[in-house]
Amino acid sequence: MRGGPLLTDQEIARSWRVLFHRGDFSEETFARAEALLAELRPENPLRHRLSAELAELRRRHAPAAKTKSARQPKHLKRRVAKAT
Repeated sequence: MRGGPLLTDQEIARSWRVLFHRGDFSEETFARAEALLAELRPENPLRHRLSAELAELRRRHAPAAKTKSARQPKHLKRRVAKAT
């Protein structure tokens, strides 16, 4: 987005809200968010806040990692009494 006129903090904040309002958390949406962040100066407080928010959104909406075993360790399982 660099090269054209710089966006104001207010315009970036509005675009950010619109971007995530639909609930689309695809890589394309994250790339657009990164482009909005690039419009802000590195020392801008809005950039720091939105960067942290983006990291949190990525963490929350990352695809679940496939593990070898999703079972709980035996010492964490509750013992269930047999029904009689």
